[in-house]
Amino acid sequence: MAHTVEDKQKLINRVRRLRGQLDALERALEAEESCEELMQLLTASRGAVDGLMVEVVEGYVRTHMVDPGRKPSRSEQQAAETLLDVLRAYIR
Repeated sequence: MAHTVEDKQKLINRVRRLRGQLDALERALEAEESCEELMQLLTASRGAVDGLMVEVVEGYVRTHMVDPGRKPSRSEQQAAETLLDVLRAYIR
């Protein structure tokens, strides 16, 4: 979990923004806002969760899948980048 410790404040800030978006969603439901407004808030919240997931997965790949004790080969580095590109495209 070294990468989450190093990026702790960045991840906490993302969680706080997500909490704000969920609070806005709750207020919109309480106020009986339109379906369009609710869908927009849901989409923003989902995007925030997806962004958080990308950050954690990217840190995991870079810290735990590529041995931090040695310099990765060019092919290992390229494979990690390809995996991350696919995950970013899929998650977003």
